[in-house]
Amino acid sequence: MFYDPDLLVTFLAVAETGSFSEAARRRGLRQSTVSQHVRRLEEATRRRLFDRDTHKVALTVDGQALTLLADEILAAHSRAERYFSHAELRGRVRFGASEDFALSPLLPRVLRAFASKYPAVDLEMTVGLAVDLYERMDQGSLDLIFAKRRAGDERGRTVWREAMVWVAAADWRRDWDRPLPIVVYPPRSITREAILVALEGADIPWRVACACGSLSGLVGAVAGGLGVGAQSACLKADGVVALGPEAGLPALGETEFAVVPAVGRPNAPVEALADTIVELGGAFHTAFLKGRLKAFSSEVDPVRVKKTRRKQKPSRSAARTPAP
Repeated sequence: MFYDPDLLVTFLAVAETGSFSEAARRRGLRQSTVSQHVRRLEEATRRRLFDRDTHKVALTVDGQALTLLADEILAAHSRAERYFSHAELRGRVRFGASEDFALSPLLPRVLRAFASKYPAVDLEMTVGLAVDLYERMDQGSLDLIFAKRRAGDERGRTVWREAMVWVAAADWRRDWDRPLPIVVYPPRSITREAILVALEGADIPWRVACACGSLSGLVGAVAGGLGVGAQSACLKADGVVALGPEAGLPALGETEFAVVPAVGRPNAPVEALADTIVELGGAFHTAFLKGRLKAFSSEVDPVRVKKTRRKQKPSRSAARTPAP
């Protein structure tokens, strides 16, 4: 039966890496076992899934179709496991978070809700640039990341999509006679790339007034008036303001925040954390659009809220003490 999760995980590892030997390394299997898994899938589906030669491995049309189906099958299998399991969820999740998420009011809500529902799951959290988190996950050091989606990477689930905004100190004024001073992350940053592409496309002269690998450092530089930067609209840090069209700066385009598991079959704790982020991340973005972020940040654990709401207040007649 080609729905065997182990076979599908191996298939996705080969499709992701383009190499039987690399897929074997990631899965901790022998290369012969990986080849056997793929052969069993091809026999079950009666389709050739990969074109192979001595230099490369490429998906066939049927192989490309199976990558989409395999993701759906594995996700459904994981949900079924969690639903029908009566044992307390246990394990460890090596979680990577982008710094703008880590400094936002969303992270405490996610951690509180997750720990309340899954107290026996341990978290090992790494905070950093999105590009570094993707690399660490691809190297096998992280199980799950939540960060801006990398260009061309369709893995994972989109939590929200929005336009990026230019940010500056409240009293910053643009000097139109000089190159625009920008405050950016080091090279390879997704946000830095968006800034440079927008400015080059609009033919606006610029200079790097400050470069820093830390969001708190960048926010400090922007708040100190060194130049302009860019952030996600709903994760904009305190101490800076979003610039309007009067600043004469080009649109930065949209960015996606996605929760992305490592290649292969995510275990139940990883899926549970991903589900928590997707649920609360969607609520967070909706609260931002409605101007209710402060209420979102102060709201208590949603599990306890639901329990409280189920309690019925006694009616006035029931509460009234009968006359003697």
